[in-house]
Amino acid sequence: MLGHGLATNTVRTRLVMVGVFLGAIVALSLSVAFSWGDGVVGGGKVEESPEAKAAFHANAGACLNWVQPDASDIRVVPCAQPHLYEVTGVVSVGDKYPAGAPAPSVDEWRELAMGRCADGAEKYLGKQLDPFGKFTVSALRPGNDEWADGDRDMRCVLQWAAPGGALQPVTGNAAGQSQAPVWEPGTCLALAGKTVGNPIDCAQPHAYEIVATVDLKSHFTGGYPSQDDQAKWLDTECNHDVQGYAGGVDLNAQKLILTWDLREQESWDAGSTQVNCKVGAKLPDNSGLAPVTGSIRQQAQDAPPASAPPASPTGGG
Repeated sequence: MLGHGLATNTVRTRLVMVGVFLGAIVALSLSVAFSWGDGVVGGGKVEESPEAKAAFHANAGACLNWVQPDASDIRVVPCAQPHLYEVTGVVSVGDKYPAGAPAPSVDEWRELAMGRCADGAEKYLGKQLDPFGKFTVSALRPGNDEWADGDRDMRCVLQWAAPGGALQPVTGNAAGQSQAPVWEPGTCLALAGKTVGNPIDCAQPHAYEIVATVDLKSHFTGGYPSQDDQAKWLDTECNHDVQGYAGGVDLNAQKLILTWDLREQESWDAGSTQVNCKVGAKLPDNSGLAPVTGSIRQQAQDAPPASAPPASPTGGG
């Protein structure tokens, strides 16, 4: 039976978000995609649409999208269109939670998703899942009514979550694209405390502005380069690229720094060879990132023109 659910069983509570980000970005602890609890005023029942019911019972290969904050408009869409989830498989948890057993807690659902979806995701992709990449595993769980009726199927999905946890749209099948966690040049990432958050308008205070995407494999053709070698090459490459992005900007005068991503061996082996060049600023005590407001492109446009050199003497007496 397909459950409609009470207020505590809204559509959003069936989405389990699991995201772990390592490397330069501080690890994001496991969290839930949407707020949990009594999200419906008045405590009435929430009717799932036929599209939502189809989404919660989709098979591997289906792509799902929604726009509303509570995911009430979740539906299956062609994977060629922007989407937030791609289903990688259906896993039963009945061995651990037989008929009559209480439903897992939020934390237990996260553990189930992490423990039972990762291997299936790699089989689905046909390659290893980059542990530092943009794709992470997540899951759709049965609703409370379905659980009571014996439904123990958990749908494993792949998602792309920003450093601050916001899900990012993906276009195309995950297997056909790089797992490198890179952003389009011109993207600004919010400042979250002293570290990096979600994409934000560059007019707002932010941590980084992405100025270029570089493929390490275009230079390092003989296998995985050490991170020291990556940094040495990117020091030159990113300095060149930032001038192509915003020629004329004086980063030192703006108290900005140019930096870049580095790749781990595991990422390289998974085919994640692209990195971003980016501009940010440090706090005076070097304890974290300082807020930057406005794009460096605009700063370059607003910079006063350089003084013309004195004219050379011409002609003779």
